[in-house]
Amino acid sequence: MARAQNGFVDKAEVVDAAIRQAAVERARASRLVLPTFAELAGLDPFPTRALERLEGVDPDSPDPANLWRVHWFNAADRRSRVNTPASVTLPSELTGVAAPIVVLLGSHFPMIGAHKVLPAYAGLVSLLVTGRFDPAHHRAIWPSTGNYCRGGVAISRILGCDGVAVLPEGMSRERYEWLERWITHPSHIVRTVGTESNVKEIYDKCHELALDENNVILNQFSAFSNYMAHHVCTGTACDAVFSALPGKTGRTRLAAFVSATGSAGTIAAGDRLKTLHGTRIAAVEALECPTMLENGYGEHNIQGIGDKHIPLIHNVMNTDFVIGISDQVTDRLNLLFNSEEGRAAVLRQTGLDAEAIAAFSEVGISGFANIAAAIKLARHMNYGPDDVIMTIATDSARMYATEAEGARRKFFPDGFGAAEADRVFLGDLAGLSTQHVLELDQGERRRIFNLGYYTWVEQQGVAIEDFDARKDQAFWDGIAASAPAWDQLINDFNADAGLN
Repeated sequence: MARAQNGFVDKAEVVDAAIRQAAVERARASRLVLPTFAELAGLDPFPTRALERLEGVDPDSPDPANLWRVHWFNAADRRSRVNTPASVTLPSELTGVAAPIVVLLGSHFPMIGAHKVLPAYAGLVSLLVTGRFDPAHHRAIWPSTGNYCRGGVAISRILGCDGVAVLPEGMSRERYEWLERWITHPSHIVRTVGTESNVKEIYDKCHELALDENNVILNQFSAFSNYMAHHVCTGTACDAVFSALPGKTGRTRLAAFVSATGSAGTIAAGDRLKTLHGTRIAAVEALECPTMLENGYGEHNIQGIGDKHIPLIHNVMNTDFVIGISDQVTDRLNLLFNSEEGRAAVLRQTGLDAEAIAAFSEVGISGFANIAAAIKLARHMNYGPDDVIMTIATDSARMYATEAEGARRKFFPDGFGAAEADRVFLGDLAGLSTQHVLELDQGERRRIFNLGYYTWVEQQGVAIEDFDARKDQAFWDGIAASAPAWDQLINDFNADAGLN
């Protein structure tokens, strides 16, 4: 896992027995039982007692039982458990490509309706079980562009400790409204300058907060717990969806995994899928801030994919494509699928039934970026009906209603009617080109890898030998293989609390 302050890898071992004991006592008092990563991934069965505790628990409450819902196997009501994670397979009538595009739905996660609560859990539990975080003494600082800090605040509430969200002031109103309901003090929301691309400003604020020894920074962009949790849990969920795919034949292959980078946690699932299926991995970024594509910079509104740097936990040397998507596309698609005029246009253009179109209420802005990128990749590679592309919808449209109205005013000041909705469908789905799709060779991978030097070595103080170690696939294999050791620490922690 990653140290909270300098961001490099620590072993799965207890470093402070006294702090760990304080956390054990807090867990015992609050009847807090920690699930292992194997349990959350569906690789190990849930204890019967944990399932019994979930009965009657509101999935949107800060109840310790909701830790056992921090996984991909929740039903739509987020109360019951299903055998196969929720997903939507997009038909060719909608995408215009023959390849099936399968979208996993992160909105079924508890408390925040987004899968970022998983890396938040992973980050804090790794500190608890090693004796690096005392819930009665420390404050958890969650730097984010929106969903990760919400997940962190939720996990902090469950532990009964202070959780502080650090995020740009320009994020969606719905994010801030959620935070205002969950925080315990107004000072626990820290607004930084800018929008989605202003990640450095978040880091700068965290450096300031870290001067107080009571503050523990849980930086998702450098926390290898983020990588490990998604490799194990999200990678396994994708594999489960692929295994259960209707109409699958002996010729069907999991050709590609597409993910906006953001913190580069989710894209770690691609590493697992590449090992299992030879799947190729595509990283998505905003065209208005083409960092991987062009060593560039800028501002954009694809909320949830903070960029203008290369995350420390991005396994760049294992990435096969970079795809740029304009935030104009994602803003207009958000409006298209979340307005009466837009849904009517989709119905006219595709003939899909209303229920199929309504499923897009479970797709947020970054999900639309992933879908658009998957369509571009399918066209670029000329993928056919046996070539499955898998991707993720981190959250739902419920986080972006005000953004849809903003897109209506920005792009259609004279009105958004049938003709305008048809143009969005034809231009931003059916008309997506293969521009801004870069297939990476080793030279391009090295170029992107080297960009990370300026953030992590020059600005954040990571040792150059640690930075360079990430070029070797064996480094990442070691992070993934550490999951059982972390699960053993979790089991030991539960046993000491007398609650497992």
